[in-house]
Amino acid sequence: MNCMIIDDEQMSRLALKMLIEQTNFLHLHYEFESPVQAIAHLGEVDLIFLDVEMPQMTGLQFLENVDIAPQIILTTSKPEYAVNAFEHSVTDYLVKPLEYPRFLKAVLKAQQNYKASMAGAIPYNTTSDSIFIRTDARIVKISLSQITYIEALADYVTLHVGDERYIIHATMKALEKKLPASEFVRVHRSFIVNINKITAIEDFNIAIGKRVIPIGASYKDAFLKKINFL
Repeated sequence: MNCMIIDDEQMSRLALKMLIEQTNFLHLHYEFESPVQAIAHLGEVDLIFLDVEMPQMTGLQFLENVDIAPQIILTTSKPEYAVNAFEHSVTDYLVKPLEYPRFLKAVLKAQQNYKASMAGAIPYNTTSDSIFIRTDARIVKISLSQITYIEALADYVTLHVGDERYIIHATMKALEKKLPASEFVRVHRSFIVNINKITAIEDFNIAIGKRVIPIGASYKDAFLKKINFL
């Protein structure tokens, strides 16, 4: 799993780096002193070790303001933050100073969640212009050109295909990897859209027919680069 550390204390970052190096399924890709520095790289990692108490932006404020959400393990010296932490659906919560047995328990939980999310992917593509999905007791062939947008729904996603809706057990991250990047783009934590179905863009919203879809702040730049914007 690709990891990121966000912590303003150098000694805390060093302690985490040593624990990560002891764990063969973890690979440290980034370390930052501030959440602001990390925002552009959130989509590149599977697990974030996030300090709660930081001067520019606290870890909890960071979670409230980002759309991308990999596995999150919070770290802090104050156990009383735990209640607020789990309101943000974090994977686990570690109290400093960190000890390897407790660290390992947390990252194994993150690994289990990650594997479960990847296992929920759409089974396979048969051609470049269609996919097969399992819905209820059927396997249905879906033309990619007919998908208007995809919406996250807890542990499921909804494919909007014309007037039809298909709900499947999958994750947005796994599904995003299955779709051609030339036609589909992630615009929000909860939405992937078919670029060819977009009828208008206004401020931080996309119109697809009568449906208005928000653009997450952390996705906007990548989205504008993807579309044929003059």
